Amino acid sequence: MNKIAFVFPGQGSQYVGMGKDFYENFQESKEIFQKANEASNLDITKLCFEGPDDELNMTEITQPALLTVCMAIYEVLSKKSGMVPFVMGGQSLGEYTALTAAGTMNFQTAVKLVRSRGNYMQNTVPLGEGGMLALLGCKAEDAICFCDEVTDRYGIVEPSNFNCPGQIVVGGESWAIENVLKLTSQFNIKKAVRLNVSAPFHTSMLKPAGKKLRNELDKIKFKKPFCNVISNVDAEYYCDVFAMADKLEKQVYNPVRWEDCVRKMIDDGIDTFVEIGPGKALSSFIRKINKNVETINIDSVSSLSNYI
Repeated sequence: MNKIAFVFPGQGSQYVGMGKDFYENFQESKEIFQKANEASNLDITKLCFEGPDDELNMTEITQPALLTVCMAIYEVLSKKSGMVPFVMGGQSLGEYTALTAAGTMNFQTAVKLVRSRGNYMQNTVPLGEGGMLALLGCKAEDAICFCDEVTDRYGIVEPSNFNCPGQIVVGGESWAIENVLKLTSQFNIKKAVRLNVSAPFHTSMLKPAGKKLRNELDKIKFKKPFCNVISNVDAEYYCDVFAMADKLEKQVYNPVRWEDCVRKMIDDGIDTFVEIGPGKALSSFIRKINKNVETINIDSVSSLSNYI
């Protein structure tokens, strides 16, 4: 019998039209969208289905919108498929979806929380003062040495996402980001690609955002998850409800250790990863980490039909 992990994507997977077929076909999904509209004081339904792109891509809106779509799919999958996960996880924002799906907080609480998170993350660093790069074809140790060298020469650049072998994202001050291409060849980095984001997410520059979010986190009475949930901060399972606020605060300004999370789950016997939500980014990363595990994507009603 397969040992299953449910995994949820982070920011960047969103697109206009996401979740619409679930809304139109399942009452469970429709109710999730209705709850999201009420909790967020936004028309999440319209933003997901009609956009516009520039509004949906605003971090403060993207985060509750993605959470809503992933939970709208999860509610149907969990009730109709018979799949039972041993562990849940998610990349960055997706960790909040995993915690919500595992019952640590109710959905409305999560929607309000991630909207605040998006607001704090977007507005802590003034527009134009921070950015991010994807470093391709390099090892983690090379990326770390590279960041240290850039920081010494130009300004803050730090690892922000360890996605998979050969793909590490870094973030930092715009001036430093603009100058890094001069150094990539010295650190066994095949290519550096500037990302279309407006803030240096998961770096120390976001520490004030984490501190603001902590005020929100401390108001929530988290419950024990009904299955394992893995943390991006240390690639360990949450084992103490009192640690949730601490880890979620630190996640804002520490690198997302997605590769380590996947390896931990595989070491614990996971052989099937079910990616729930828009896109296939996590499945792509997982296959690069280990080609021997199965990956399944559930992002449309047609993809769901094979499992219910």
